[in-house]
Amino acid sequence: MTLDDNYIRGTMAAVLSMLQHSTCPENLFFHFLYLHFQSTIFETIRSTFPYLNFNVYYFDSTRVDGKISKSIRQALDQPLNYARIYLSEILPEDVHRVIYLDSDIIVVDDIAKLYEVDMEDKVVAAPEYCRANFTYYFTDDFWADPILSRTFDGRTPCYFNTGVMVVDVDKWREGSYTNKVEKWMITQKQRRIYHLGSLPPILLVLAGDIKAVDHRWNQHGLGGDNFKGNCRSLHPGPISLLHWSGKGKPWLRLDSGKPCNIDHLWAPYDLYRSNRIALEE
Repeated sequence: MTLDDNYIRGTMAAVLSMLQHSTCPENLFFHFLYLHFQSTIFETIRSTFPYLNFNVYYFDSTRVDGKISKSIRQALDQPLNYARIYLSEILPEDVHRVIYLDSDIIVVDDIAKLYEVDMEDKVVAAPEYCRANFTYYFTDDFWADPILSRTFDGRTPCYFNTGVMVVDVDKWREGSYTNKVEKWMITQKQRRIYHLGSLPPILLVLAGDIKAVDHRWNQHGLGGDNFKGNCRSLHPGPISLLHWSGKGKPWLRLDSGKPCNIDHLWAPYDLYRSNRIALEE
C-alpha cells in the first residue's frame, strides 16, 4: 500500500479492516511505499497500530521521469500511482509474494485467503472481468494500428483492476515485467494509445495471462466513474473486499455531507482525519 497525505485516511481504514477480519492479525505484515518523508504520517501509524508489523520503502520518482503521460484524471498521474510496477525493485529479495492494495478499499474477510491463492505459475492473480468492454481502455489509434492491435494475439484479454492483485515478486523480477510495462509507457509518450494512468500498460503485458480469482475479492467501481464519481450500488454476489475505485472517495463524500449509501460501509473503519484538506482532482 502507499502512504500519501491525500489517501492516508483510506490507508488507515484499510489496515483496520484487515486486522479486524483476520484470523491471525499478528501474522500480517504490511509494506508501505512513500514518495515524501512525512514523520507525522509514520507516527500516526505507529501510535494507532502499536503492534503492527510493517516496513516503509521510499519510491524514487525519478524512476518514472519522462514516462508518465497525462491521463483523464490528475490523481492517476502521480508518480506514487506507478510504484506498483516497481515492487520487485523496491521490496527485499526475501519477499516472494505480496498483495498490492489501493488505499480506497476495505476488507471484510480474512485477507490470508487471497494471499494463499494457488497462482498456478502465473505472475499475477486478480479478479478478471471478461464481460467488460476491453476495447474501452485503449484508443482508436491503438486498435487501428495493424501491429499494435495484434498485441493480444494468442491471449483472451480480460480487464482486471490493478488496485487489488497478488504478485509473485520473484516471477515478476525474473520475467523483467517492469521493463515490459515501461516499454508501453514509453510508447504512450510517443503516441497516445490509452486513456488512464498505470492500468493500461499493465493490461497490455498481462491481460489474458493471469490467475483469475473470485470476484468477491474486488467489488470495484464504488467511487463511480473518473469524471463525476457518481454513486453506484454493490454488484450481486458475496463480498470480501470493497473498492472505491473511481473519482468518488468515501471520506471526501462523507465530509461533504453528501455521501452515497455505500460510503456508510466504509465509515466504521474511519480512524484518521487530517488537519489539511485532501484534494482529489
